[in-house]
Amino acid sequence: MPLTSYGVLVGRAVDARREGGTDTPHYQIRVGADGVSYRIAVNVRSQDYPSELLYRVDEDFRHPITAQLTSLTPGWHLLDNGPAGVNLDYVRQTLFDRTLLRPLPADVAGPGNDLGDLLDDQVQRAIREPAAVVYSFGERWPSENGVPDKIFGFQPGNGVHDIHMNQGNVGTFRKDDGVWQDGALLIALPDQQRWVGIFLAFQSQSWHTDDKTGHTLVDAPIEEFGAEPVRIVAALINPVGPAPEAETVTLLNASPNPVDLTGWHVVDRALHVGPLPSAVLEPGATLLVHLPPTVQLGNKGGEITLLDSKGLKIHGVAYTADQAARSGWTVVF
Repeated sequence: MPLTSYGVLVGRAVDARREGGTDTPHYQIRVGADGVSYRIAVNVRSQDYPSELLYRVDEDFRHPITAQLTSLTPGWHLLDNGPAGVNLDYVRQTLFDRTLLRPLPADVAGPGNDLGDLLDDQVQRAIREPAAVVYSFGERWPSENGVPDKIFGFQPGNGVHDIHMNQGNVGTFRKDDGVWQDGALLIALPDQQRWVGIFLAFQSQSWHTDDKTGHTLVDAPIEEFGAEPVRIVAALINPVGPAPEAETVTLLNASPNPVDLTGWHVVDRALHVGPLPSAVLEPGATLLVHLPPTVQLGNKGGEITLLDSKGLKIHGVAYTADQAARSGWTVVF
């Protein structure tokens, strides 16, 4: 079943420690929010082979979700499952380019060469900057009344874990599968006018999952990052003229083989689906797709996803309100 208490904690990072010497080491962060202390337990090693986690750190994270996050008050926010809110989904959203994920060991001698070092670099920066706000997505564990926190000693102990992808799992962890419940750390740095996004996944997890259960699809192909044949390279989001606007998406076949687009679809942020024309896209060729009225590219930011005839995600892009603000301009991804 999905995580029972998925949400986001909004607060200030005030301390951090590396936890070693266990089978499942974590990078531990103490967060203060509205007078309450929480511990954020971030996995840095997998119990399954291979043990190295996949990570992606975007030091200039730009996504429409950040505009929604700034309205949240400090503290814990329980989130309903679904795409309408600020939930995260690594498969159904385009939070980052998954081809940039890299494995990294949990702890290696020397500075700056393991996942603990990488996390510490970003978190210590957030601790030093008074205006920085940390948004921790994951599952909250119940308050441990009368029991001090095992890492930082505050009472009562409570916090958030599962700060990683939470679908497409294997073995005993399959029970945690769900959609729109992935974990991550997003750090707002208002003084620098930027965000940092930290995304983690296990190498054993699948990137093709069921839209209802989050379980790995039976016929899912073996993942080969960077091998997506067709990609979204541009979109006309805010055309000149009255509604309904003539929005378009431009596709590129980056592969050396022709691709039959019969049965393929494009999907917007609200999960509205529109069919692509039945055509064969030759190697290196582009196709300008005029979107049907059922698919709408909102001017306040959004996402565009490309699905093949089996309903598998082939590619996706995200754009911000600033990118969509220029009427008549095509956004290039």
